Amino acid sequence: MPLPLCRSTSFSAPGGVPAPAPSGLHIPAAPAVRAGSSVGLLQRRGRRPGGGRFKPGRRRNMEPRRAGAGSALYERLTAEEMDEQRRQNVAYQYLCRLEEAKRWMEACLKEELPSPVELEESLRNGVLLAKLGHCFAPAVVPLKKIYDAEQLRYQATGLHFRHTDNINFWLSAIAHVGLPSTFFPETTDIYDKKNMPRVVYCIHALSLFLFRLGLAPQIHDLYGKVKFSAEELSNMASELAKYGLQLPAFSKIGGILANELSVDEAAVHAAVLAINEAVERGVVKDTLAALQNPSALLVNLQEPLAPIYQELLAQAKVEKAASAQTHDGGESWDLYDCFLTQAEIQGNINHVNVHAALEVVDDALERQSPDALLEALLDPALALRGVRKDFTNWYLEQLSSDREQKVQELGLLDLLEKEEVQAGVATANMKGDEEQAMLQAVCRINRAIQKGVAADTVKELMCPEAQLPPVYPSASAVYQQELTALQQQRGGELGHEELFVAMEMLSAVVLINRALEAGDGDSCWSSLVNPTTGLAEVERENAHRYFDALVELRHERMPDGVTLSWNDLQATVYQVNAQVQEETNQILAVSLINEALDQGSPKKTLSALLLPSAGLDNVSLAVAPRYHLLLVAAKKQKAQATGDPGAVLWLEEIHQEVLRANQDTDTAQRMALGVAAINQAIKEGKAAQTEQVLRNPTVALRGVVPNCADSYQRALEGAMARKRYPGDTAFWVQHNMKDGSTYYFHLQTFQGTWERPSGCRLNMSHLTREEIQSAITKVTAAHDRQQLWKANVGFIIQFQARLRGFLVREKFAEQSHFLRTWLPAVIKIQAHWRGYRQRKTYLERLQYFRANLDAVIKIQAWVRMWAACRRYRRRLGYFQKNVNAIVKIQAYFRAWKARDDYRVLVHSPHPTVSVVCRFAHLLNQSQEDFMVEAELLKLQEEVVRKIRSNQQLQQDLDLMDIKIGLLVKNRITLQEVVSHCKKLTKKNKEQLSGMMVLDKQKGLKSLSKEKRQKLEAYQHLFYLLQTQPIYLAKLTFHMPQNKTTKFMESVIFSLYNYASNRREAYLLLQLFKTMLQEEIRSKVEQPQDMVTGNPTVVRLVVRFYRNGRGQSALREILGRVIQEVLEDKRLSVHTDPIHLYKSWINQSEAQTGQRSHLPYDVTPEQALSHPEVQRRLDISLHSLLAVTDKFLVAIMSSVDRIPYGMRYVAKVLRTTLAEKFPDNSENEVYKVVGNLLYYRFLNPAIVAPDAFDIVAMAAGGALATPQRHTLGAVAQVLQHAAAGKVFSGESRHLRALNDYLEETHLKFRRFVCRACQVPEPEERFAMDEYSDMVAVAKPVVYITVGELVNTHRLLLEHQDWIAPDHCDPLHELLEDLGELPTVPDLIGEGIAADGNLDLSKLEVSLTLANKFEGLETDTGDANAQSLLLSTKQMLADIMQFQPRDSLEEMLSLPLSREQEAAHQRLMCQRQACETQIPEPLHRHRSLIAHSLLPLADKRRRVLRNLRQLEGLGLVSARNGYQGLVDGLAKDICSQHRHRQWRKAELGKLQATLQGLDAKMAFYEEQGDYYSQYIRTCLGHLAPRAKISGKGKKQPSLHYTAAQLQEKGVLVEIEDLPHSHFRNVIFDITPGDEAGKFEVNARFLGVDMERFQLHYQDLLQLQYEGVAVMKLFNKAKVNVNLLIFLLNKKLLRQ
Repeated sequence: MPLPLCRSTSFSAPGGVPAPAPSGLHIPAAPAVRAGSSVGLLQRRGRRPGGGRFKPGRRRNMEPRRAGAGSALYERLTAEEMDEQRRQNVAYQYLCRLEEAKRWMEACLKEELPSPVELEESLRNGVLLAKLGHCFAPAVVPLKKIYDAEQLRYQATGLHFRHTDNINFWLSAIAHVGLPSTFFPETTDIYDKKNMPRVVYCIHALSLFLFRLGLAPQIHDLYGKVKFSAEELSNMASELAKYGLQLPAFSKIGGILANELSVDEAAVHAAVLAINEAVERGVVKDTLAALQNPSALLVNLQEPLAPIYQELLAQAKVEKAASAQTHDGGESWDLYDCFLTQAEIQGNINHVNVHAALEVVDDALERQSPDALLEALLDPALALRGVRKDFTNWYLEQLSSDREQKVQELGLLDLLEKEEVQAGVATANMKGDEEQAMLQAVCRINRAIQKGVAADTVKELMCPEAQLPPVYPSASAVYQQELTALQQQRGGELGHEELFVAMEMLSAVVLINRALEAGDGDSCWSSLVNPTTGLAEVERENAHRYFDALVELRHERMPDGVTLSWNDLQATVYQVNAQVQEETNQILAVSLINEALDQGSPKKTLSALLLPSAGLDNVSLAVAPRYHLLLVAAKKQKAQATGDPGAVLWLEEIHQEVLRANQDTDTAQRMALGVAAINQAIKEGKAAQTEQVLRNPTVALRGVVPNCADSYQRALEGAMARKRYPGDTAFWVQHNMKDGSTYYFHLQTFQGTWERPSGCRLNMSHLTREEIQSAITKVTAAHDRQQLWKANVGFIIQFQARLRGFLVREKFAEQSHFLRTWLPAVIKIQAHWRGYRQRKTYLERLQYFRANLDAVIKIQAWVRMWAACRRYRRRLGYFQKNVNAIVKIQAYFRAWKARDDYRVLVHSPHPTVSVVCRFAHLLNQSQEDFMVEAELLKLQEEVVRKIRSNQQLQQDLDLMDIKIGLLVKNRITLQEVVSHCKKLTKKNKEQLSGMMVLDKQKGLKSLSKEKRQKLEAYQHLFYLLQTQPIYLAKLTFHMPQNKTTKFMESVIFSLYNYASNRREAYLLLQLFKTMLQEEIRSKVEQPQDMVTGNPTVVRLVVRFYRNGRGQSALREILGRVIQEVLEDKRLSVHTDPIHLYKSWINQSEAQTGQRSHLPYDVTPEQALSHPEVQRRLDISLHSLLAVTDKFLVAIMSSVDRIPYGMRYVAKVLRTTLAEKFPDNSENEVYKVVGNLLYYRFLNPAIVAPDAFDIVAMAAGGALATPQRHTLGAVAQVLQHAAAGKVFSGESRHLRALNDYLEETHLKFRRFVCRACQVPEPEERFAMDEYSDMVAVAKPVVYITVGELVNTHRLLLEHQDWIAPDHCDPLHELLEDLGELPTVPDLIGEGIAADGNLDLSKLEVSLTLANKFEGLETDTGDANAQSLLLSTKQMLADIMQFQPRDSLEEMLSLPLSREQEAAHQRLMCQRQACETQIPEPLHRHRSLIAHSLLPLADKRRRVLRNLRQLEGLGLVSARNGYQGLVDGLAKDICSQHRHRQWRKAELGKLQATLQGLDAKMAFYEEQGDYYSQYIRTCLGHLAPRAKISGKGKKQPSLHYTAAQLQEKGVLVEIEDLPHSHFRNVIFDITPGDEAGKFEVNARFLGVDMERFQLHYQDLLQLQYEGVAVMKLFNKAKVNVNLLIFLLNKKLLRQ
């Protein structure tokens, strides 16, 4: 397309670089923009978009500004130098625009951007643009939605397709703020860098638009103020030339924005001029009046600010005038080059208003007035977002802080900028929201604690809004218990600080419990000393003691399931500390005791034993000698045993000896008291009292007998009398102990001691224990001898009693034996006697009855009659009373019988004749059936035509896109594009639709014998291809790989009508089955090839069944679970150790506010060495498994929702692989089938649900990165499970999932087994070999003429490979067709003469028929199949009128007149129905003839046919022709299913038609849009004309062949030597239409040939990569150089 050259002047920009002027006229935007006609419209009206007038033919003064040498130098420039200077000027201008955009974006983004030469590349990822969109439309572009915001991925791997989301966000933002779509670039302009000037142009327009709205600062004009190196200018010029891009008119932006206002342009223009004039005069009052003019469309004017308006507008006008002088030359003069536009005036007004509002804000901050601040923030001039009245104090605090910080940074008092105020408001809102959310979370936590549900409490504690330390859900009971106790102790709700401190302590306690459970002492110690735990007096040297004590305490609590609390931990710490101190003191005490023993001092020993640290209880002063004695003896014994003279006693040994000494003392004391009591009792002379004290156990006397008390008394008195000494009054008594020691006891004080008291005098009259024992022993021995005889008397009496008992028992046993022996005989005698008596009575009664036999019979008859009558009357009365119920019961019974018969008909393999007769009427076709079939056929035809029409429209639109692109790139004619466009307008829509149908046109369907035979031959051929899939299967795999997919989609799917009904679905599935078997047979070497390769059949099957109905199946299977995953915003399944490690570091730094001491860059192994990373990994794996289980359950439970075609192909794949590779294991085969069902069919929908319409997405919406990562992780796990793989190598940190993968793999195997358990297509679609014969409607296909000819040609080329046997029916049909016809032969000459049609894309409908069917029963040569079909048809009619239990009975019994009449009425109705149905629904003539025969003739014909069928072996009379009956039952069941399917199919087709109509309307709208664009472009394309004389003369080119060869255009001329090239002249003359040229070749001045050259044909060849073409069938020319020659010489640039 010819684009206007940029005019330039001779002045230079700073740095010696020529400064260009903005470009002049421009064509509309490139096709990607698809808009932009408003600029051209304004130009045609003669008005600039800014409102000023201009004259297209008028130029500014092109004279150089400097005379002399400069002028001479300019005049001496060659054309190449001038062209180079122009390119440099354009490059400099564009670099200035880039610098302006860069500085403006830096002001908006508050960050430094790359240099202008690098800015274009940095914009491609869209990050900077998305951030810019966030500045003025944060609701549309949230920061969290910006992909790769830090550009880390971009710096590492370059562009990613997700970067286009950033670009789309930016486009949505500029559309949201209202920027006119005229300025919008396309996504590819940025991402693919196709038109970056367009992007910069849009940024400039956006800056002015936002400045006008007060949302951004004004962009500054830097033209002539910046310098660039020669290298930068050269590189930019080369870049612009490389892409063939022209700079947009940046200076026209203000005018275009003004033009977008739907107002009177003249009024606005006049008002703006008045404002400029008032500003220039400098009178504030006049300026304000001009600004307030309603025609100026200015808003937000504030009268007090009028002087400031005047000052700022005057300054802006002066700067613009100065800038216009810098831009002098290069384009037509415009009034707005020096005057301010409406947008600039509004922008400056907004700037003043914003500054005044900021001063009010500053004053409010100075006065610390919340109300004044709120009023200032709500000022419309600031247009602040998110200002809330309830956050006034937050705003005051935050903005005051920002103001003070700015004063400290700058060192002076300055106003806050608008962006700073907005940022402060946002920060205050965030703090306020966080505070409110925190308070609400605390309230929820308190309510949850009060409810007492631990899980709910932990859930609330984990809420991020609560701002609490980490919570561990596994210890929910601990949190609930402790917080409940704390709440009760508090007496009310807990505050945030209390919760924070409590959670820190409780979480630390939980960590300690975990460490105890894991046996990790180090972790336990680190938690104990952590300040957040709050434990006191924790000593480092006692660490292991703490751990052991806590473990022991936890084991004690383990049966109760109670974890250790904080109080338990503190108590344990105190206890351990006390134990350690006690042990230290005990060691010191033991040392002192051993020293005292070595010194041999009982007193020191006693003092050491009395130390509290020794822990000895009951140490007595009186026992001190005993302590010392026993301890010294024990120490000596230990020294002897160990052989160590210095051995010392340990604390336990000391304890034992002290205890032994106390026990010995206590024993001696009690024994002494007992002996004293005995002596006292003896003295008192009371025998009973003496006996009682003798039995005192403490004295331990032996042999004391109570009956000998008197004897004891006498003996002891005698002993005491013998020992008594007169005058003995001493009180001390001496007792000798068993170990040889002596114990001294005082009889008056009852005290004892182990040492002999000083001055002690012993009482010699006191009996000792040994003396008392001696006396008792003597008395007891005498008593025992006396009692011996008494004991023997009782024994003898007992012995006698036992002997008497023995004798009595022996006698009783003898009597019992006698009774048991004779009792049966007695019973038998009694039984015989009773029987005799009963028989005698019976015989007497019987004799009496026989004597009166007649009377008995009569009585019985009367009684029976009376009983029967009574029962009958009662039953009859009951029936009459319940007649309605009886009728209902009979109806239920009949219904049950009918259901039972139908169940037998459907499920029984061999139903009876009577059952089939009941349902034979269902085989009749009613008028309604025919009409529904006709409607279904019509809808199917309409759907297929709509699909083909939409495909054609889409192809035409795609072709027009290519042509428009070639026009823009190569400046070509639009004639061919117009020819395509004409077919897409609404005006020609009906004409196009008519042209696509050839049913009423001449040609293949004309009424001639030859064409009719040709049509029937094609119908026979395509019927054979459709019903015999082996031909298409072989043809597909014999074709080149790159043509297979196109052939399948264009021909085969059309041949099967895209499986629009059950017949085509059945046949297409048979084709897939045959193709899959053929591919496995010929191309697969091992089963794994089906997984690693890209099998053609698998690819086509998946693509076919994943669209349409398959897509809805995917939505039903995966939609709900995917939606749950997408809605779960907190779900995280990151399993990368490095990612988890970095997130941990970031979280730790964010919480503590301190830099982490850990390195940021680590390896996966180093990351996994940290327990926290391992814990997070475990959590992620747990979450991943939970989500994966949901997907697994959804998949496993939805086997029946997978399309039947996919399941059947999987079944065929399994069977075929098992047959070809019998040696391979079954597991390998199932892996291949699982790859088909999961990886190829289900997995893509999981990874990209938005691409397959699984979930509903908003316009322009996209999945977030975490969502895609989650779905990808789930898909990876399921993929490994389906394939039976495990994680290893780089993924070894995921080895914990391997057990789950193995378990899931078994589930997938069962899933695959269930999926392959499907019925055969014959059963599924109710199809068999007779279906086409009995079908009401004939199959019809719709195929284009080009596809028909292409298929014919392919069959001719590959027929020997497809059908090696020359007797194959395919060869016969191809012979009938003859040679390959041309397209005009098939469509007729009338249509072919229309040059505006693409003849190969016109459709023709073929009503398929089987040439080899041969259904002619009247002539007697019918085959077995047709004979069987005819017999079934007639037998069905007979069954309706003569039902019987068997066929023999049905065909042999005579007919009644009623049956004949009923049959005749049905035949009349059938004949009338046949005449009314449409032609495509007519049945075969032979079937019609047989169905109209009389009933008797049908019976005779059926009998004859049965004999013939029996002779052929198809039926047997021995089983009552059961095979024929079974066939009729199957037909009846299929008829019912067919009606159900037909009803459902009607609804689906109607819905499909609505969708196709909407799609066609969309394509037509797109076509109209293209037409509008092309009409605009046509005005800018025309060849240059030379004016000569009175008229215009078209330029022409005259070159010799030698000249063209020298230029490289001509390659060679066949059969002509190079020496004669100078005699050949080529004349190239433009034609009447743009883009057409006439090439005339002359040899030696004689015209030889003429050739019509179409420029679009050249571009098409160039697009297809054809380098050389032929002219006149002899001359070879270079296509690219020929295009260059025509562009340069004949087309306007």
